[in-house]
Amino acid sequence: MRLFTSEAMREADAEAVRRGYPSLLLMEWAGMKAARVYRELFGKRPAVVLAGKGNNGGDGLVLARHLLLEGVEVRVHAAEGQTGDALLALQALLAHGVEVRPLEEASFRKGEVVVDALFGTGLKGPLSGVYADLVEQVNRIGLPVLALDLPSGLPYAPHVRATATVAFAAFKTLHFLHREACGRLFLAEIGLPKDLLAQVASQLEEGLPLLATPEALAPLLPPRPLTAHKGSVGRVGILGGYRGEGLRYAGAPVLAALGAYRMGAGLVHLVAPEGPLEPLEAVFHPVPSPTLPPLKVEALAVGMGGGPWGKAWALAALEARRPVVLDADALHLEVALAYREAGLPAVLTPHAGEAARLLGTGPEEVAQDPLGAARALAERTGLVVVLKGNPTVVAEGGRLSLNPTGHPALATGGTGDVLSGAIAALLAAGLPPFEAARLGVFLHGLAGDLLGEEKGVGLLAREVAEALPRARRLLEGGQAPWPFSRV
Repeated sequence: MRLFTSEAMREADAEAVRRGYPSLLLMEWAGMKAARVYRELFGKRPAVVLAGKGNNGGDGLVLARHLLLEGVEVRVHAAEGQTGDALLALQALLAHGVEVRPLEEASFRKGEVVVDALFGTGLKGPLSGVYADLVEQVNRIGLPVLALDLPSGLPYAPHVRATATVAFAAFKTLHFLHREACGRLFLAEIGLPKDLLAQVASQLEEGLPLLATPEALAPLLPPRPLTAHKGSVGRVGILGGYRGEGLRYAGAPVLAALGAYRMGAGLVHLVAPEGPLEPLEAVFHPVPSPTLPPLKVEALAVGMGGGPWGKAWALAALEARRPVVLDADALHLEVALAYREAGLPAVLTPHAGEAARLLGTGPEEVAQDPLGAARALAERTGLVVVLKGNPTVVAEGGRLSLNPTGHPALATGGTGDVLSGAIAALLAAGLPPFEAARLGVFLHGLAGDLLGEEKGVGLLAREVAEALPRARRLLEGGQAPWPFSRV
């Protein structure tokens, strides 16, 4: 599934009109589907509709008419200056005897639901004046909010913080870059010809990210035939840990090994500093320094807990000439370029701070534009990049994928190590780096969702690893939950 930009959606609407599809019908379907979501969520609670003068406002006016016909009490405040389809929607509403008052007079009553139909995707810059004041008032009063297409103000501040958002025709990138502002997501089909979105998406392919969906990812799951054995389903080498200067980092590589096993690796070789480690099914290779012993593996994960040894671990792993996941202390631009020069498949897994260091910029800039940062790092290194965050972005060259799974409970030490091991297991099973990264990130996030819903915050990273088989089973069985509903 492609995620659309505002510009791409406008092109889709224009193409529908060029084909002879009446634009007024698109608005009618949008308002009708949004009214259906309203009734599903809020029943017959009274509504106050805030309508801009553009097409998003027209969608809100259509919604108001449909709610009115269904017996919902509706008050409407609208901007002046509607034209085209929005003016027709206003005239249709006025024909029902509804009083439409100016936006400047907007007021809110206890028990109402606010419908945000101010701007949607039509915004060109930050809100100001009466619109900024109105959005801040909506956020302050604490009433539930249904946003049409996109919470008004995004991606700038201030913006509406919605209880739920109805996306029309296709999801936009902002829906997943700003999930907290959108609330619960609904996707509404509004009557566009079935091939139209695919046509526009193919024309703008490199500019439109993919959304990682269960339908797309389930076919990537490595099969496990009846004849499988530990040597046939992927063997993983984990290189990491540090011991010296009074410090010892031993837990991170163990968590990566757990992630690899729980993702389905047949055998894990753990190469780490000498010393006692937690008992684990992995074959332990104690080494006094960051060196690579002979290993019979199909993929590696390198750098977890590497500390000052991180770069040495990564350069030593070059000798194996195997696909590799470079994480944590192995994330150096010199190392990434060495893997590119060697022609070895590699996946980088930085968080925003690490990505900023590799790009020579600040973490705030990465956080403000994760899509651009992931693409820039993938193009600079020639490798696959997993930019961890919410959402996590996977990039390879011009290809981008946003991941919809993941729970705030994953914000705890060691979960990234589990992810690195999980991706390495998928590489070892034969998946190409981009697909291994997308699938690993999705299942890791789904494991976090499952545990977060059950336990809330306070998870341990090892618990996330233990939940990976459950997440995989749900995906295999077609039961992985969608992050949104269709209407």
